[in-house]
Amino acid sequence: MVSPAPTGAQWEQFATALSPLLRINQPMILDSENLSKEGSLYVGNHTLYGFLDLPFMMAEIWSRYGVTVRGLGDNGHYNFPGWRNLLEHCGMVRGTRENVHELMDLNQNVLVFPGGSREVNKRRGEKYRLMWKERIGFAKIAIEHGYPIIPFAAVGAEEMFDVLLDEHNLLYARFSSLVQRITGWPIHTIVKGMGPTLIPRPERLYFWFGKPIQTSDLEGKASTSNAKAIRDHVKAEIETGIDTLLRIRESDPHRHISTRILSDAR
Repeated sequence: MVSPAPTGAQWEQFATALSPLLRINQPMILDSENLSKEGSLYVGNHTLYGFLDLPFMMAEIWSRYGVTVRGLGDNGHYNFPGWRNLLEHCGMVRGTRENVHELMDLNQNVLVFPGGSREVNKRRGEKYRLMWKERIGFAKIAIEHGYPIIPFAAVGAEEMFDVLLDEHNLLYARFSSLVQRITGWPIHTIVKGMGPTLIPRPERLYFWFGKPIQTSDLEGKASTSNAKAIRDHVKAEIETGIDTLLRIRESDPHRHISTRILSDAR
């Protein structure tokens, strides 16, 4: 049985805690009219390290539009009690099929990153690439419930760090593999942010939400071919969203912090 959804007071507490940083990265949200307050599966691109943008997206769509989502967590998160408890406080549930079925039976919004930890641990030259392999599970379960899929894209986080050491290095790759076997969680790529430090660069964050992709006409017909067709449609929409955000960012007068700190650009 999944844990209860966070209350409005919990979401408000979460957004308030992030408010000082939100004033720095001032997220831009495009096509917010496509957001749904309930009963949708949100599917997007996971960015480097994962936590650099997702909390801000969740805080913003709650604060501005009253939208909440239940994120699906990789099993690796559950190996670290304090970290697990923090994420569950923000609505995360273990990403099992049983839990997703229960959330959808409750008509709650669910959020998933088909690229999982591989997209979080991007190597050099892999910015904003989707790494889904042949995964179709999210599409199958959406079809089974007739759940609409809302594709979304995120840009900004992958400029906060430069990747210094990744699995192209043989010694690092062996060490990473050993850590994953022991903990169930891959070690992150080695990065640097501002100067030689681990402080992330204060990049602006950009989010785009696509039009819902309906699956109701396929409800109960979760064949592999139908699931692949839905997956490919969702993937193409997210890639278009990423390209759109990258283009908009290039002409954004508030992209750089020197202009953002003097105005509320959101």
